Amino acid sequence: MAPEGPPQDREKEVWWLQVKVWSMAVISISLLSACFVVSSVVTYSNSVYSKNKKLSKLQEYQQFYSSLTCVIGGKEVEDWSCCPTLWSSFQSSCYFVSAVKQSWAEHWKNCSRMGAALAVISTEDEQDFITQNLNEESAYFMGLSDPEGQRTYCIWVDRTPYNESATFWHSGEPNNPSERCVIVNFRHPSRQWGWNDIDCHEPEKSICEMTKIYL
Repeated sequence: MAPEGPPQDREKEVWWLQVKVWSMAVISISLLSACFVVSSVVTYSNSVYSKNKKLSKLQEYQQFYSSLTCVIGGKEVEDWSCCPTLWSSFQSSCYFVSAVKQSWAEHWKNCSRMGAALAVISTEDEQDFITQNLNEESAYFMGLSDPEGQRTYCIWVDRTPYNESATFWHSGEPNNPSERCVIVNFRHPSRQWGWNDIDCHEPEKSICEMTKIYL
C-alpha cells in the first residue's frame, strides 16, 4: 500500500480537480450559448429573408392586382397560397368570371392581360365548382376551340391534350363545324350545365383561370 502524501498535497490535488471540473463546465456552457446565439441569428436571418421574399413577390403581383387573398397551406406553416381578391379558389387554380359580353378573342386578350387564360376544364369536380358561381341565364366562353373547323376540338389554350373521356358536351353537341369556339351554359330542359359549340364572334361572358400565387 502506497503511503499517502502530506495533507497539503492532497488538498492541492482536490483543488486542481475542482478547477478542471468547473473549467469544463464553463467551456461547455459557453459553447452551448454560442450555438444558441448562432442558431437564433440563422433562424432570424431565414425569417427576415422569407418575409422579404414574400414582400418582393407581393410587390411584383401588385402590378396586375390591387390586392390578394391568401391562406396558409402547404407543408410549411409559413407557406401561403393566394388568389387575386374577387377571384374564386379551387385546388391549384384561381377563377374569374367576366360579366362583360365580348367575342372569344377579346376575352382571350383580357384574360392574358391579367396573367391568366380562358379556363381549361378537365374534371367534373372542376366544372361543378365553376358552374356553381355562374348565372343560369348566361353563357361563358372557356379555353377550348376548333380553329380549323375539323370538329376535333383538340386545342386548349394552354396546350393541355384534349381528352374525350373528360368532356361535358350537351346532348347533340358539338353540331356545327362553322362554330369553332366553346361555351359552358345551362339548359333548362335537362336542368344541367354543359358545353356547346358557338360562333367565336358571338358576344358572351367568360371564365378566366390562373395558377395560384404561392408565397
